Amino acid sequence: MTIQIGISACVLGEKVRYDGGHKNSPFCSDVLANFVSYVPVCPELAIGLGTPRPAIRLMQKSDGEVRLVNNKDSSIDFTEKMHAFSDAKLPSLQQLSGYIVCAKSPSCGMERVRLVNEKGELQGKIATGLFTRRLMQAYPWLPVEEDGRLLDAELRENFITRVYAIHAWQQQMQDGFSIGKLVSFHSQFKFLIMAHHPGAYRELGRLVANAKLFSPDELANRYLLDFSRALKQQATRKQQANVLMHLQGFFKQMLSADAKQELLQLIHQYRLGHAPLLAPLTLLKHHLRQHPQPYLAAQRYLQPFPAELGLRA
Repeated sequence: MTIQIGISACVLGEKVRYDGGHKNSPFCSDVLANFVSYVPVCPELAIGLGTPRPAIRLMQKSDGEVRLVNNKDSSIDFTEKMHAFSDAKLPSLQQLSGYIVCAKSPSCGMERVRLVNEKGELQGKIATGLFTRRLMQAYPWLPVEEDGRLLDAELRENFITRVYAIHAWQQQMQDGFSIGKLVSFHSQFKFLIMAHHPGAYRELGRLVANAKLFSPDELANRYLLDFSRALKQQATRKQQANVLMHLQGFFKQMLSADAKQELLQLIHQYRLGHAPLLAPLTLLKHHLRQHPQPYLAAQRYLQPFPAELGLRA
């Protein structure tokens, strides 16, 4: 089951922007493309706007409604066409494990899109592109990120972590949801959840423990949404170090005093910012190879995405 990611076509280098250009992302086209299959979409092209074309913008009417209009002539309105396209397109995207959108775009931007009033006065960079807003409403659990934000190493790692986690859920549940599958999935992701959101770790644990109190659909939807929200939180060094301490506890009775001290020192160095996360993780994996433990080996925290992506370095 190949990981599929939706993406604004211009971010893949397609010349579909209003000025006839593109916004090619080297990370998306040269790195991530080796691990995923893309589903490119250009909503503006899809509703019949050519390239190059007059610019468009988001305009808020006096009643609060946001419209997609021609930048120079607000009487030329594309809102209904964009909504119709979105409603027709979104059902075909339910297999996606993530989506990368073009920043600042009035159709695709995830956040901080310019919004003007009916007089053309800037209200602020406070809007979301029309298509992306419908996308996030339809699939609130779907990891969505902007091309520009992927230049930030921590945001990039967080997004890819979420993509692979959602894909794992889709693989686990592809033949139907069951409590047994949920328990298995949660067991594999417990420490990853703990690293990102300790509170959600406890809440999701209680949800799984009380699984029989909910209908299957309610349970699946509630878990998936809370799980995706938990992973969206950035994992702090303190939280990561706490998880590492939990993991080293599995080797208390197996390691020599010197080996335990070496591992504890690496975790402490990481907590202080003097070592990368990869350092204590590599040593933990070494000890796991020497002292196999199936439960620990199954933890997605140890390898949430392919090492070849180099995101933890």
